[in-house]
Amino acid sequence: MADGRYNINSQIEHMQSKYAGTGHADISKYEWLVNIHRDSYASYVGRYSTLAYFAIAENEAMARVRYTFLEKSIQPCGVPPAKEDD
Repeated sequence: MADGRYNINSQIEHMQSKYAGTGHADISKYEWLVNIHRDSYASYVGRYSTLAYFAIAENEAMARVRYTFLEKSIQPCGVPPAKEDD
């Protein structure tokens, strides 16, 4: 039983080190929100039908909506907060 739990924890640690968006124990709320927003924008841009839906809803061209989403993904949650020194 303990061996299985160690194996799961090592798999989670490996996944967190391999993929930036999966987070870790010390991730801040801001970093977590940035990952979620960037993942959402990447999904919107990568799916033709979803991008078409947003373009129709906003009455804009699909290229303009794609450009807007890519621009928003640079800093999706605004300027990062100042880091606290411990």
